[in-house]
Amino acid sequence: MKSAMNQNQRVILDQVAREQYQRIYMQGKNGELTCPICKEKVRLLLGIQETPHFYHINSPDKSCPEPVIENIEPVFVERNGFRIPQGRTLINTPKSTSLFRPAKTLECPTSFKKTERTNHLEQDSYLGKLAANGVILDKSQAAAVVETEGSLLVLAGAGSGKTRVLTARTAYMLDVKKIDPRTVMLVTFTSKAAGEMKNRLLSYPEMKKDQINKVVTGTFHSIFYRILMFHEGRNWSSDRLLKKDWQRDKILKEAGKELELSEKEFAYDLALQQIGFWKNSLLFPHEVKPASDWEEKAAFLYKKYEEYKNQQGLFDFDDMLIGCYQLLISTPTLLELYQNRFHYFLIDEFQDINKVQYELIKLLSGKHKNVCAVGDDDQAIYSFRGSDPRYLLEFEKDFPYAKMVSLEQNYRSSHEIVSVANEMISKNKIRRSKKMHAQFESKTPPILFFPYDEEEEATLIVTDIQEKIVQGANPSDFAVLYRTNASSRAIFERLASSNLPFKIDIDSEAFYERRIVKSVLSFLKISKHEDDHQALSDILPILFLKQTVLKDLKAESILKDCTYLEALSYVKTKHAFQEKKVKKAVQLIRSLKYSFPLKAIETIEKELGFLDFLKKRGNESNQQDKGSDDLKDLKVAAKSFDSIQALLSHAEHMSAMNKEIKNLSKHFSEAISLSTIHRAKGLEYKNVYIIGSVDGSLPHDYALDSSRNGDFTALEEERRLFYVAMTRAKHELLISVPQNRRGKKAYPTRFLTPLTKKKK
Repeated sequence: MKSAMNQNQRVILDQVAREQYQRIYMQGKNGELTCPICKEKVRLLLGIQETPHFYHINSPDKSCPEPVIENIEPVFVERNGFRIPQGRTLINTPKSTSLFRPAKTLECPTSFKKTERTNHLEQDSYLGKLAANGVILDKSQAAAVVETEGSLLVLAGAGSGKTRVLTARTAYMLDVKKIDPRTVMLVTFTSKAAGEMKNRLLSYPEMKKDQINKVVTGTFHSIFYRILMFHEGRNWSSDRLLKKDWQRDKILKEAGKELELSEKEFAYDLALQQIGFWKNSLLFPHEVKPASDWEEKAAFLYKKYEEYKNQQGLFDFDDMLIGCYQLLISTPTLLELYQNRFHYFLIDEFQDINKVQYELIKLLSGKHKNVCAVGDDDQAIYSFRGSDPRYLLEFEKDFPYAKMVSLEQNYRSSHEIVSVANEMISKNKIRRSKKMHAQFESKTPPILFFPYDEEEEATLIVTDIQEKIVQGANPSDFAVLYRTNASSRAIFERLASSNLPFKIDIDSEAFYERRIVKSVLSFLKISKHEDDHQALSDILPILFLKQTVLKDLKAESILKDCTYLEALSYVKTKHAFQEKKVKKAVQLIRSLKYSFPLKAIETIEKELGFLDFLKKRGNESNQQDKGSDDLKDLKVAAKSFDSIQALLSHAEHMSAMNKEIKNLSKHFSEAISLSTIHRAKGLEYKNVYIIGSVDGSLPHDYALDSSRNGDFTALEEERRLFYVAMTRAKHELLISVPQNRRGKKAYPTRFLTPLTKKKK
């Protein structure tokens, strides 16, 4: 059905502007649409696989004939002596105005050829035992297991079984080579991974618990902190550790007072991230060369932060590695002791290693040089933490006699997914050449779908998931992946209003709690409630007023018997022009409550100078987290609401839902996963949706800016990020390419170009 009734108005899809589909969908969900023939309630179906159409809620298979309206002569009415044609709803036009773009499939660039997973080194008795216990290794995996002497680089592509290789190699070293377990160091990037490897080792033949426990296993931090504690326990006792972000945040904010950096304006959390990057890169305060005004402030805070810690005898997690590195290079006898102690090193996720971690491994392995590095340069996505794939790409420079084994069998994803992922990542210039091969085909090629914008994107995905669950799928089969947490707003809201169980990252901030969004909403709040003390406090920085003004405003509101907002008109500053601006602002703020939400936000943005505030206060300095982006996202959300109060109530409800979902996530055994791509690395799901696959989102704007200036490293990392997202999927991969993003026309991500261009 292509038509429905909304009250007395006919809605015909082919005659409705494309951007109205989401609004019509919501009208149907709210019970406002009926069938023009039988008068039953109908809804608009917005899904990935089908073209939009209306269906009967109580009987979806029911099909009423489309109403046929014959040509009718226009009816005229007489008004003030003139004959005027009476208006009527047009329901027949010869030309469709619908721009709905159907989904399309991505063709496999290569044909499927299965490789049998058999043990190619069965002459080795221990590998035979492993096979008998269900641990079957392919040729490359077996080679990586038995090559125990000297340095070895294992290129472990996505889904290639690197954990199996690391654990089987450790077991082989202990049982066959009779290597003393105390001389082996197995380094993982998470304590969870270390625990999983120990548990898997216990299931292998001839492995004993006391033997496994003698292997030094853990994260970089846990292993090197133990060394520090053993030799300098007084200086590194755990009660001196700054465990919480708020503790470090507090030190920075105190230091920021010297530069008059407002807590409500300066991004201290991003400054902490930047300081961590410098420290992991072994750049100390006197060595930092700021590249911008924002970095100059961050460098000042870094210097003050380190001075405070030294004075108080405190340390943070980054100091554990730096402290151990400095201890070893300053104490040659101690370094020699540990070089003699450890003969073998197995390093997981080697592509994510940073400078201080690499230097530590180089120091300790300097004598025996038995380093087995396992990683995949195509999955190096953590440069913002200081990780550098060059250590994997240039491994032979520091380990010149190293051998290399490439694991190219993908045991996770279907051939259809693996082949398009191979084609996409092959366009990176700085990488080790490899091509993954899948072990099965699903006959389900990856799908591209083209929603109108972020709102419709969320609707299409939720509809698709609901349809698949009705057909027997489990909620845990699905993951929705995105570039940044801010991109999850629409899908979070659509799932929150459904009855589907879902979970989110524990540290994902509610969209409406983001600093910039909260500030804009505060303008709307105080326009509705002029005595809202908290809202007033939140807008003062945007008006370039200090928090100390609050006391004066309270006094003025009592003396003048007026609201807090009105009291702003009487505020005294050192500058007459500023007082004049504030008085004008009060009138503008008051007028907001009569506007539609979108119009009100545009007034805040332009007439109240919010964009100027963002530029002057440095909120645009950070490459990946610009305040104006949050403003654009909020404007998209505001389009769905007809009143300020409706938007404010929705924002409050969604913030509460964010907290509730985080609490409930712990108890969900079956739930849809919402996650950033970074957080999803190492995980796998049956069906994966990648949202926002357009230039400016993925790849991110900052990477595009860098490439325009001739630096392609950021763009290549963004392509690796897309590759990681694609290879999380086991059976079905669905990639969303919205036609509009943040209110403007969007263009498909350039990463899809080699997959969509027609082959000649």
